Amino acid sequence: MALMAVNLPMPTVGPVSRLAPKPMKFVLNWGRRYSLWVFNFGLACCAIEFIATSMSRHDFIRFGVIPFANGPRQADLMIVSGTVTDKMAPAVKRLYEQMPDPKYVISFGACSNCGGPYWDSYCVTKGVDQIIPVDVYVPGCPPRPEALLHGIMKLQEKIAAESLGDRYQGGGA
Repeated sequence: MALMAVNLPMPTVGPVSRLAPKPMKFVLNWGRRYSLWVFNFGLACCAIEFIATSMSRHDFIRFGVIPFANGPRQADLMIVSGTVTDKMAPAVKRLYEQMPDPKYVISFGACSNCGGPYWDSYCVTKGVDQIIPVDVYVPGCPPRPEALLHGIMKLQEKIAAESLGDRYQGGGA
């Protein structure tokens, strides 16, 4: 008895999500909003501020943000903090592509936003948004933990307002 391989199209969420009632969309967005698993891509001094934000004084777990996912395949949110060099850029992109949909990115600090004080260096990427799409930018050099908390709350507002059809339009992020 031989099994035949059937080429079925990959299921998409976009067209079906338009049929979901508003309460269902609210529940789905609420669940994504308050259970963000974070993959921290810390490259420089801003990574220390990320660690400070996850400690007891600032405690972003109270906002439903779970720090330190096991890897990109278990993460919803990538926080890029620090200077992204041209040599590191392919690794950032590869790890972003390994994250399951829906995925979100916070650019944390001046270096990841636009290159920071190293913007004129030949080997510095002029912002992580040159490589991957960014949802929220947190300015500062380095930003304080309160700034990251504010950025997380802005991302949660964005998640609460998004529709699944818009998020999955085009087959990805």
